[in-house]
Amino acid sequence: MQTEHPLQNLIKERKKSVWQGIYSICSANEYVIEAALERGLVDDQFILIEATANQVNQFGGYTGMQPADFRDFVYRIAQKVEFPLEKLILGGDHLGPLTWKNEPAATAMEKSRELIKQYVAADFTKIHLDTSMHLGDDDRENPLDTAVIAERGAVLCREAEAAYALLKEGNPDSLHPVYVIGSEVPIPGGSQEEEEGIQVTKAEDFKNTLATFRQAFAAHNLLPAWEYVIAVVVQPGVEFGDESIHSYDRTAAGELTGALKQYPDVVFEGHSTDYQTPQALKEMVEDGIAILKVGPALTFAMREGLFALARIEKELFQFHPEVEQSNFMDVLDWYMGSNPVYWKSHYHGPSDKVRYARKFSFSDRCRYYLPLPEVKLALDKLIHNLQSVTIPLTVISQYLPVQYHKIRTGNLKNEPERLLKDRIINCIDDYVYAIKQ
Repeated sequence: MQTEHPLQNLIKERKKSVWQGIYSICSANEYVIEAALERGLVDDQFILIEATANQVNQFGGYTGMQPADFRDFVYRIAQKVEFPLEKLILGGDHLGPLTWKNEPAATAMEKSRELIKQYVAADFTKIHLDTSMHLGDDDRENPLDTAVIAERGAVLCREAEAAYALLKEGNPDSLHPVYVIGSEVPIPGGSQEEEEGIQVTKAEDFKNTLATFRQAFAAHNLLPAWEYVIAVVVQPGVEFGDESIHSYDRTAAGELTGALKQYPDVVFEGHSTDYQTPQALKEMVEDGIAILKVGPALTFAMREGLFALARIEKELFQFHPEVEQSNFMDVLDWYMGSNPVYWKSHYHGPSDKVRYARKFSFSDRCRYYLPLPEVKLALDKLIHNLQSVTIPLTVISQYLPVQYHKIRTGNLKNEPERLLKDRIINCIDDYVYAIKQ
């Protein structure tokens, strides 16, 4: 018999305790997902893992995976770490015409319908209906009307409902998907420009979004599906760019978060919560931003861990010519420099600034290059080299001081992959703090 979706239960629990929330892991990186699931085992948490439309779609996305492939990829990692599948929630982020926004609306929406269909058919049960962007034949001189956004969102929801009906025929216990809507949706991966300020969504715009989407759902005979709309994406004043972080200011967001109290059956979903302080994240959850999405901060932490391990490798093997070093940092930078497609719209300015940003930017465009065969080979060689020795605690203290202390207290094994995953867990711990009473 079908049970209620865990995210619907979360909203019910928020009526008792405002601290109830969940963080969403938006990453297709194996180390990140493994670290998240291992961290989830510690507190017996539900873990929400989301794929974005540009990462995973019917054409493979930049990961080369279709939705069913991504599902199987995550399931294999869960099996490896013995994480229970009943505690795992799969979500689809920015599902809509984002990837095809330069195409005419008719073809972009046709591809979007197939995208939604494949996600729902692959047991993704949290669906972000994102139709907030101008399409190829829209008037870009004016903001896209909320009624147009809502109409397109309803069309995609209708496709999701049809796909779920087929799924349920084969598996009556399949969870009905829940939906996230919104017309002020930050782009995936953080801001492309260093902005002076971020405009918090106006309370009246949030209310108008809900009302307009409900009307569109009603026009498409989707009011039963409206009961599964659990969250609205808004801009609560958080964002990050190349070198900047816009921190959460609950006072500035007060009018918006106060308006949410009129709608007890929905919460806010916060995008670009990366790099917020633990206290800011907790305040966001308390204020109704109960779904905290994090992505680049996790691979940024992983990149820091990899760079630290690369420095350790150099220290340990620089006088051992018989050992072929990975040169991981140089390999990564070379491939980023030779193929700028994933960072050229984010990093600007003199060549020295761009070179610095390629390695250290908060936007972390490095993550797009880690799956390249040559970069992965260097990463694997780095791990292999460090597995061949016992890494001295003195060097770990120098480059990974937090992990050093965990080793000393018996809470972490001195193994390179564990060191790397624990650096990612450092970031996840901030989110665990935000949702724990």
